Amino acid sequence: MRKRKTSAWRSAAAVCALLLTAAGCGSGGGDDKGGHAPDKLGKGEGKVNIIAWAGYAEDGSNDPKVDWVHPFEKKTGCQVNTKTAGTSDEMVSLMKTGQYDTVSASGDATLRLIASGDAAPVNTKLVPNYKDIFPALKQQPFNSKDGRMYGIPHGRGANLLMYRTDKVKPAPDSWRAVFDDSARYSGHVTAYDSPIYIADAALYLMRAKPSLGIKNPYALDQKQLDAAVSLLKKQHKAVGEYWSDYQKEITAFKGGDSVIGTTWQVIANLTKAEKAPVKTVLPKEGATGWSDTWMVSAKAEHPNCAYKWLDWIVSPKVNAQVAEYFGEAPANRKACAETSDPNHCAIFHADDEKYFQRVHFWTTPIKECLDGRKDATCTDYAQWTRAWTEVKG
Repeated sequence: MRKRKTSAWRSAAAVCALLLTAAGCGSGGGDDKGGHAPDKLGKGEGKVNIIAWAGYAEDGSNDPKVDWVHPFEKKTGCQVNTKTAGTSDEMVSLMKTGQYDTVSASGDATLRLIASGDAAPVNTKLVPNYKDIFPALKQQPFNSKDGRMYGIPHGRGANLLMYRTDKVKPAPDSWRAVFDDSARYSGHVTAYDSPIYIADAALYLMRAKPSLGIKNPYALDQKQLDAAVSLLKKQHKAVGEYWSDYQKEITAFKGGDSVIGTTWQVIANLTKAEKAPVKTVLPKEGATGWSDTWMVSAKAEHPNCAYKWLDWIVSPKVNAQVAEYFGEAPANRKACAETSDPNHCAIFHADDEKYFQRVHFWTTPIKECLDGRKDATCTDYAQWTRAWTEVKG
């Protein structure tokens, strides 16, 4: 969702009052509750508990050739315990338990974690590889506050349209295939199971119905939200299943229960590995997407190992491995020289800011309109959550 967030993010305390009540925002600003960044690191605690998207903390169990966890453990002595999460809402909930040290949070989670004080500011001087992170990923409204970073950028990419080539013809080039034309694939359309998916409908309506005046798919007034919800209700009739578990989507596409829908590149890669005839496309309307950040819990029991993990996961070689496996642009500019495919960074537009202008990075919707409107009140995440429940009926 990265249309680069606006001044709407300027106060975490103010944002907290606007965010979903279930997010657990308490009184006071995130700074007081989130603690402070350490001045120096001590000896590793022997373990680190991680919340990650699928494909971000591979230990060889999915593919023996894909393993950057065990080398980390060998080098640092920090045993990695990974919890794979399917949605940003799940990540926020897990971080509130205080049982995890670090999380690979997307933009629709980072602000909530900062506002609630569940994420601590990060001392980037203690992460040597931070210096090589692409400048465009640093000090963004979704990973910083008051000039302080609240995490280390990991990578970025687009949410894509995946389809079975034997069932969907001609090849789609527009999100229209899963919205206005969804009836063609009735019972076999799939969609991401999260309130943030409302933004995908809003993105499509930006071009399909310009009279609605949508400029940012995360800045919807009530009329615009109603239009997106109406479109999603229409789509719902054609949806066979919603997914948040990536394995569930792989199985559905492999078996033919799903033939078209939104996906991540890592899911497409794994589905192809299962010999399913699928392809992906970035539709002409653009796409929603992610710019992920490794954040440290304000309650981290293993902060030293957490910092070691942050530096490891964005080191050139490892960041290259993750980027290629997941299918995204790496955050470390030096990773581009470490990819097995020398064209990976060009293919995924690692330093192409014009390309990423087509990608609207996940952002938490709030009442202060993120598109800069001062004469309107926008809908917030609580309203989106209620609307998503209504969509699914």
